[in-house]
Amino acid sequence: MTHEFEISKEVEVDGTPEEVWDAIATGPGIDSWFMGPHTVDGRVGGRMTLDLGFFQESSTITAWEPGKHLAYQSDKGEDGTFHAMEYLIEGRDQGTTVLRFVHTGILADGWGDEFVDQQSKGWDMYLFTMAQYVKHFTGRPGTYVFAQWPEQPEGANNWPVLLKALGVPEGAQVGDEVVLEPFGVKGVVDYLVENDLHNFLGVRGPEGIYRFHGTNAVGHHLFGDTTGQAEKWQAFLNQTVGGQTS
Repeated sequence: MTHEFEISKEVEVDGTPEEVWDAIATGPGIDSWFMGPHTVDGRVGGRMTLDLGFFQESSTITAWEPGKHLAYQSDKGEDGTFHAMEYLIEGRDQGTTVLRFVHTGILADGWGDEFVDQQSKGWDMYLFTMAQYVKHFTGRPGTYVFAQWPEQPEGANNWPVLLKALGVPEGAQVGDEVVLEPFGVKGVVDYLVENDLHNFLGVRGPEGIYRFHGTNAVGHHLFGDTTGQAEKWQAFLNQTVGGQTS
């Protein structure tokens, strides 16, 4: 049996409403902090599409007020399931902006509180990344670079293996300077969640925002030359897991 859900978030962004709008309502902007690539036909009734190759999603824009309000809803599945996103933008003094975000929809039978919990934590990371993009890289379209971990044995804990392979010291904290050693990337830890259920690591460098989604995948946003980057990161993940089982 299908059922409704709702996730609400609010984030303050060090940027103008116009900069936030460009980040959430244009293809290059969305690709710079979320998954990609996106295309956007900017108008009420226009279409927004995401094509990851292995996953595609299309939505219809239901609200389009540049600098103020964006909403869109995915095409409905045969069982009536869908996802809808809404962004409300409010400018504040001294060039900051408050972005209010609501994710609603209908879930298929079999999905429950665990979906909402996972999505909520995912949105925390993505909206933080959006704010980082606007503050540090606005006006520089990024390329989304995705790579996925190979299948791992049940019960494997490869998070410490990943951190060691990256050269991130044990006990690293937000604000620490690090070097992603296999790639020679110098940056600062800007996002970190480590617990029994969810692990996220974020590193911001001079030419990219690097995101590690536990031992599931990496999804980076790079602002320089991205030639061969997806293949290099995939090779790194394939080598890093290296048969580790604990």
